[in-house]
Amino acid sequence: MRKERRIKEPVVAFMKDPKEGQSLLKALELLPMEQIIRKGDVVVITPNWVKSKPPYTGTVVGPHTLQTLIRYVKSKNPGRICIATGSGGDPTPKVMAEVGYDKVIREEAVEFVDLNYGPYMELELDHQQPSKTKINQLLEEMDVLISFTQLKHHEEATISAGIKNIALGWPPAEIHGFPKKDLGIHEDLHGFIAAMAKKIPIDLTIVSADKTMIGTGPSDGKTVGTPGLMIAGTDPVAVDTLAARLLGFLPQAVQYLYALYRDGVGEGRPEKMQIRGIRLEEAEMVFSKAAYHQEIVLDKNRIKDIHGNR
Repeated sequence: MRKERRIKEPVVAFMKDPKEGQSLLKALELLPMEQIIRKGDVVVITPNWVKSKPPYTGTVVGPHTLQTLIRYVKSKNPGRICIATGSGGDPTPKVMAEVGYDKVIREEAVEFVDLNYGPYMELELDHQQPSKTKINQLLEEMDVLISFTQLKHHEEATISAGIKNIALGWPPAEIHGFPKKDLGIHEDLHGFIAAMAKKIPIDLTIVSADKTMIGTGPSDGKTVGTPGLMIAGTDPVAVDTLAARLLGFLPQAVQYLYALYRDGVGEGRPEKMQIRGIRLEEAEMVFSKAAYHQEIVLDKNRIKDIHGNR
C-alpha cells in the first residue's frame, strides 16, 4: 500500500480563467505533472459527489471539468484510470445519473468504482472511534490518487476541500450508513479526517472555487461564483491551507489541517510553499468581492505566516 505521495515538495498553483476547465489545465501546467503521473500508472480520481444536487449549487464538482481532468490524465498514458468515490448524502448511482457523471464515464471509457461497497480490505487508524474501517481494496491497487473537489464552508469540519473529500469519500456507506455517521466518524470528525489523511496520501489535490459554498455546508449553503478560480498542488495540506484563506481561516482555525501540519504530513506555512500562478492576494480579493461585495484580504501586501504575523 502507498505510504507517501509522489512529490513531497509543496508546490501550489492558483489560476483564474473564465472557463473552469481551462483554468484547471493552466494550473496543472504549473505543477511537476511528469513526476506525478507516469506511463502505465493506475490513476484514481476521487471527485466530490456528496449529494444529488446541480453543480451550480456548489455541492458537487462539474461533469465537464471532470471530463477535462480525465482527458488530461489520459495524455500521460496511464495504464488504468478509475473514477472512485462513495457519496454520503445519496446513493452514488443516483448522483451519477442525475448530475450526468455517468455520461462522462461512458464517453471516456474509464472505470468506475463505488467506494460505498467492497471488495474490502481493513484499514487501521491512529484514532479512537473508529479505530479501523473497512475500505475498498482499490486502495492497494492504485499508484496515483487525485482529489478533485470544490471549496465549501462545513458545519463540522470548518472547511471541506481536498483532504476531507478523500477522508469522507472513501469510507463505505454500506458499513458506516448514510450519511456515514453510524460508527462514530462524526464523534471526532477532525481527528478522523487527520487519521485518514495519514493513511491515504493524495498525490494531486485540486480544489475549485469556481462555485464555492459559504454559510452552511456541505450541501445547504449559499453559492459564490468566481468563474475559473482554481487551486491545485502536490501537497494536500498546503493546498487546503491556501484554500482555507479564501474563507478567512488560518491553519489553526481548521483543527485537522493544523494537526497534519504539526505531525509533518504536509506544509502549513505559506512562506515554505512554492506558490505559482496568480498571487494569493489576488485570489483572496477576487473571492471576497464575489462573496461579500468588498475586499477582505488576509494577505494584503504580504503573505502572513502560519499564525497571522506579518
